[in-house]
Amino acid sequence: MDRLKEKYLNEVAPAMTEKFGYKNVMEIPKVEKIVINMGVGEAVGNPKVLDSAVADLTLISGQKPVLTRAKKSLAAWKLRQGMPIGAKVTLRGERMYNFMDKFMNVALPRVRDFRGISAKAFDGRGNYSMGLKEQLIFPEIEYDKIDKVRGMNIIIVTTAKTDEEARELLKLMGMPFSA
Repeated sequence: MDRLKEKYLNEVAPAMTEKFGYKNVMEIPKVEKIVINMGVGEAVGNPKVLDSAVADLTLISGQKPVLTRAKKSLAAWKLRQGMPIGAKVTLRGERMYNFMDKFMNVALPRVRDFRGISAKAFDGRGNYSMGLKEQLIFPEIEYDKIDKVRGMNIIIVTTAKTDEEARELLKLMGMPFSA
């Protein structure tokens, strides 16, 4: 079994039950899915750029991403409805826990001047989102093989009802929040 999933079952769930007084096991919040999104604006002029973004996202997540397409046409940006302008991947189950473990213990400490992540980036419904400026913090990405440094958004969706519950859940799982 995955290390992070085991930690959830043995440490996090009992601690959450004790702190919030859950009466039923199904009330205990858990991580439902992780969505990784990479917007590639340059894909409007050069569709080949999207291929390298998809390759990077595949390496990072271990799963093939889905292309995201423009919802509206915008003449100022030479963008037509339906044009591919990004890629996203949704991780659940074993892959989600593997990614989360790698993200918290390997990738985040590699961020330049890292002092923890913001504890205020919750949406009010128990979901956490953050942006990364470069894909180079992941160990699978080789510096020599990338064509351009790209950022990405990572959204952690939980079953928590409040931000306080979600913050406690992620903190107990090992998320390095800043003080």
